Amino acid sequence: MSKQLNLVAYKAIAVFLLTCFAAPAWADASMEDRLKAMEQRLDSLEQENLTLKRQLQTTDQKVEVTGEQIDKIATQGVPSKAAWAEKTQFGGYGEMSLNQLHNGGPSGNVNQIDFTRFVLFTGHEFNDQLSFRSELEVEHAHLEGNKGELEVEQAYLNYNFNDRLSGRAGIILVPVGILNETHEPPTFYGVDRNPVETNIIPTTWFESGAGLTTHLGSGFTVDSTVTTGFKADAADNYGVREARQEQFQGTLARNPAYTARLKWAGIPGVELASTVQYQADITQGLDATAGGAILLETHAVLNRGPFALKALYANWNLKGSGPASVGANKQNGWYVEPAYKFSEQWGVFARYNRWDNQAGDVIDSRFSQSNLGVNYWPHPDVVVKFDVQNQKSPAGQDAFNGFNVGLGYQF
Repeated sequence: MSKQLNLVAYKAIAVFLLTCFAAPAWADASMEDRLKAMEQRLDSLEQENLTLKRQLQTTDQKVEVTGEQIDKIATQGVPSKAAWAEKTQFGGYGEMSLNQLHNGGPSGNVNQIDFTRFVLFTGHEFNDQLSFRSELEVEHAHLEGNKGELEVEQAYLNYNFNDRLSGRAGIILVPVGILNETHEPPTFYGVDRNPVETNIIPTTWFESGAGLTTHLGSGFTVDSTVTTGFKADAADNYGVREARQEQFQGTLARNPAYTARLKWAGIPGVELASTVQYQADITQGLDATAGGAILLETHAVLNRGPFALKALYANWNLKGSGPASVGANKQNGWYVEPAYKFSEQWGVFARYNRWDNQAGDVIDSRFSQSNLGVNYWPHPDVVVKFDVQNQKSPAGQDAFNGFNVGLGYQF
């Protein structure tokens, strides 16, 4: 209707203008000639109007096509820059420590400050099922000679098959212990990680491989992995911490490690878990005097109001005459840690640790360490720590006693 009214108005205006401006020229013309001239002029204006209408229709069609193309791109899952950013996460954690320790053994005292770890996290959600997780770590702030490390601690793809089953593949953390998978500084007491989970587990323990996580219901979860294994060496007395390959170029994969963990968290604040790992040859076939190994680990975590309690036990059994000759056929340790949190910002703890990486012989090789300290959280993701440690060692071995101060964060 509006277009028809516009057309009538155009014609009326045209007649009026022609009448006004053409009147002198038509003064001597007959009425019939003047009418014919007016009709010709009106026909010309109508043709111009039709041409404009066709151009407008063509423009509308182009706009509609462009809109359809945009919708098609969006429905096909081609992400915009904003959508990509929304599906990508960045984070990290770090810790710095001041150690003032007197050494009663053959080495000197430890009076140092160290930015122990600087870690950056990157993650991306490809869709509701497929995601990527990674951690890049720098130890001791720089690389110089054999000091400091730069390593990829995690880098794996995770796929959620359904609400109960997920799988991952890449560089993954071994599902064992309390700290190995959750070791950000604000999450634990004490400046340094406890010596049992450092020397026996050994945290942080990552390998290349694949794993499955199954939620059974009623608080039960099963984690199972197949990964690269140890490459132990007689020069290190077959110590499990030194046996980690840490995924350098040329990591041997002749004898994989199989790990399974059963965890129960059916009550809020409670976690009970046990892990078993088996490897057929902990030297990757490089030492005929060594054989397979079995790890058994179990732990409990209890949080009830301001009170918390952690306890862990881990034991290795190594086969072969080589490990047995130095007592490394048995390596074990345990600790217990009660803690009390006065407020959201202040908490105190005590911890007793015992470990032995050569427990298979009659020679005394057991270490023990007591820690007593306090954590202060100015923010839930930032912590300031202080603890006093007293260490006892076998004759002729280092024993460090003194205090530690730490600063940590996560985001």
